[in-house]
Amino acid sequence: MRRCPTCNQEFADEWLTFCTQDGTSLIDVPVSQTEPPPTLYSQAMPPSVSPTEQPTLDMPGKYSAPEPYRPPAPLASGWTPPPPPRLPTQPQQGLAVASFILGIVSITIGWCCSFGILTAPVALILGIVALVQIKNDPARNGGKGFAIGGIVTSGLYFVVIGLIVLLYGIGFLLSGIR
Repeated sequence: MRRCPTCNQEFADEWLTFCTQDGTSLIDVPVSQTEPPPTLYSQAMPPSVSPTEQPTLDMPGKYSAPEPYRPPAPLASGWTPPPPPRLPTQPQQGLAVASFILGIVSITIGWCCSFGILTAPVALILGIVALVQIKNDPARNGGKGFAIGGIVTSGLYFVVIGLIVLLYGIGFLLSGIR
């Protein structure tokens, strides 16, 4: 006779070496010890006890509902695409270009009907404002060469006009002396 030490089930077949219930190795039992092992007896709960009053392993008031199933997060790949390249932004140079254009207009076309008297001061003011903006924020504003060109051409117009007025004044004064 053989017996399972885990579940205490006895087997009469001598060819069995493992328990058919739990797979534990069987041990030989002499015929005189064929009495069953003692069983543990626990009393059932009395019928007057409600299911909520039955003893549990958890402490009272500590009930927590099981968490809902959440699928695992997808694995992050080792490679992420690079960000798109930054588009080159050109600095604003509108005032500087306008100053340069008005300075050239005052030098070339401004002699006709004294049109340069209007364009030269505007070119000078726009050039100065553009240079101040470029000095305060050079990354955002550009066109320093255009601003300087507008200031120089409008200044040149004023110098030429001043020379013309001076020469005509001297000529007028000298012609009246005779």
